[in-house]
Amino acid sequence: MQDFYYELPVPIEFGIGKINKIPEIIEKFQFKRGLLISTPSLVKNGTAEKMMKLSKGKIKEIFSDIQPNPTLQNTDNCANILREKAYDFAVALGGGSILDCAKVACYVATTDFLTKEFFYNKKPIQHPSIPLIAIPTTSGTASEITSVSVLTDPEKGIKRPLASPYFYPKYALIDPELTVSCPPSVTATSGIDVLAHALEAFYNKRHQPYTDIMAEKAAQLVFDHLLTAFHEPNNLEARSNMSFASVTAGLAFNLTQTAAAHACSYPLTQDYNIPHGEACAFTLAAFWRLNSQSDDEKVRERLQNFSQRLGFTNADDLANRIDKMKKEMGFRMTLEDVGVTSEKQLDQLVKKSFAPNMLNNPVEMDPSSLKQLYESL
Repeated sequence: MQDFYYELPVPIEFGIGKINKIPEIIEKFQFKRGLLISTPSLVKNGTAEKMMKLSKGKIKEIFSDIQPNPTLQNTDNCANILREKAYDFAVALGGGSILDCAKVACYVATTDFLTKEFFYNKKPIQHPSIPLIAIPTTSGTASEITSVSVLTDPEKGIKRPLASPYFYPKYALIDPELTVSCPPSVTATSGIDVLAHALEAFYNKRHQPYTDIMAEKAAQLVFDHLLTAFHEPNNLEARSNMSFASVTAGLAFNLTQTAAAHACSYPLTQDYNIPHGEACAFTLAAFWRLNSQSDDEKVRERLQNFSQRLGFTNADDLANRIDKMKKEMGFRMTLEDVGVTSEKQLDQLVKKSFAPNMLNNPVEMDPSSLKQLYESL
């Protein structure tokens, strides 16, 4: 048995209708003045306004100027409001982009600096943030329970994760009913992101016994329930199981971090506008096959046994299932589909895919081997 350390400082409140506990949570921490950080769509459909009313006047205004891939500027704009209005808490209501932006903004607001100073490691992240209540409306990133945020600098064309223990939300409230309004495309891309978190956490070099257990459970839930949630948006059982899968995968990858498929997803999203989950899914099956054929016998056995415990014949059978799910949900399958049509584009994609989390893959990758993997697609 290997040595390990596991920690999660975020309380998790899970269940249908839990959104109504917002006033109780605010009162529990004796918060006084808050900012709601959300999306234009949730403002338009009235969900954000409902949240303000539930807060019994404690939430004073809404900030919703955040792009699907939150930028450094989005984060600075949010931080400025938190700072200037002297808010003592924030509520993030939305998908991973909203939560990621909010987590970093709540820290930046406690400083005199811009987000870029922390994004490029020029300034240390060294003290607590403004407390954040995180409420996801998708089943995907699990940002509500992790210490990681992914931000984009469009000026330099860089998208990458930023992490700190000070980014953990104060409280995570997961209400599966909030995900019912997700369109099928968002259900698909966020759901496959959960599977990427689970599989990458399992084969990750940083894996440990507790993360293994949660990664396997999350993967099983996705294989069992994602397509139902995709085809039957109002199916609360499927929605609840996908919300549970998202949180469970988050409990795994929060400590292991992500790996190769996520590293490859960043340039696919930044340069080719592929939604994050679909970008992760693009290489997910290929890396599962590659890692299951590792020269390391222990890695091969782990992935084969994992696949069989989930009901597949072997690791290749599991990878084939991923590809079938992707096709059924209308994902892009080939380099040509995503817009990579020249050797020059492919070489640039390979170069930009070497984010730090590529190092977490059990099979060491270099530009030649990664190019070969891409070409297999």
